Amino acid sequence: MEPFKNLFSPDLVRVFGFHLDRHLNDFDRNVFEDPIIRKLPDLELKERSQLIADKLHEVLPSDFGARRSVLLAMLHPDETGFADEGSNEDGICGWGVMPMAELVGQHHLDPFEEALDLLKEMTKRSSSEFAIRYFLMADSDRALSVIRSWVSDPNQHVRRLISEGTRPRLPWGMQLTSFVQDPTPILPLLTELRDDSEEYVRRSVANNLNDIAKDHPDLVAELAQQWMKDANLNRKRLVKHACRTLIKAGHPGALSAIGIQPPEVKLVSLDVSTPTVTMGGKLEFTVELQSTAESAQDLLIDYLLHFKKANGNLSPKVFKWTRTKISAAAAVKLNKSHSIKPITTRVYYVGEQRISLRINGQDFGDEQFLLVDC
Repeated sequence: MEPFKNLFSPDLVRVFGFHLDRHLNDFDRNVFEDPIIRKLPDLELKERSQLIADKLHEVLPSDFGARRSVLLAMLHPDETGFADEGSNEDGICGWGVMPMAELVGQHHLDPFEEALDLLKEMTKRSSSEFAIRYFLMADSDRALSVIRSWVSDPNQHVRRLISEGTRPRLPWGMQLTSFVQDPTPILPLLTELRDDSEEYVRRSVANNLNDIAKDHPDLVAELAQQWMKDANLNRKRLVKHACRTLIKAGHPGALSAIGIQPPEVKLVSLDVSTPTVTMGGKLEFTVELQSTAESAQDLLIDYLLHFKKANGNLSPKVFKWTRTKISAAAAVKLNKSHSIKPITTRVYYVGEQRISLRINGQDFGDEQFLLVDC
């Protein structure tokens, strides 16, 4: 698979040069393109984007009005699909918009409203979710006042920008510390977007709430219970996705919101059938549960692998498993295998590890297994 950073390629730089040459007098494409292309191999994705943004700042008119006109003229005419073929002679779209938006965010907090409007136009061809954060950090009240007017915008990418751009902990983006501490200013916007016609937008709302849940779990759990009242299928899916971190952590309020109540079960057995697992092999185990309830109940069953760390301590990792219904006084037997293979995001250490269960947010069982080298 080609490295992600190659989205900012020499070809894209030449497309920028082509459009700048069309709209700027006395523009030298080689002076613009060659220094960028020479430096690209040594840079990662965001560094490549920043380099292009810096060069754009050097060659574009310093006056915002004139600069805005050129940037708008460079955009691809497709306002909905980001153009299947990517940035080309018709205009800039997709990832190519990122350095253009960064340019606006880094250099044009004034004029404030006009610059946000420019980001709105850019996001129709990509997303300005990173650049809009400069404005939210500079003056969140003023920025939210502008953003609020976009809730009914006909373009789904603009509506998504409202929720994605205000995420407190957006991956790759600057953290919005004021919303990490107090997310209540953005909740009315998320509420207005919760029943958006596009799943693309609703998914973003869920991701924003999941961000908030990491710092304010009770707030999101309470909001989830409110939103589930008279909720249609799409909103139910949104709420479940929004609460995914809370559900994995066994938060009672979040579980209650999706219809999961405290479990009435007895763990009959948790049997590890592979007490010794070779690195690259599989852990296999069987679970038997007995209902102690007088009526049928839903069980959300996850398992925790307590992996050994470098210091010898064990650290739990929750893995989603299954949701099942169990009748009153009935028993259920489940089997599972889990591959333990080297991955880039985790370092395994040989020795004793453990496994336990999490059922409707409550922990059950604790069994040992041994991890050994090949």
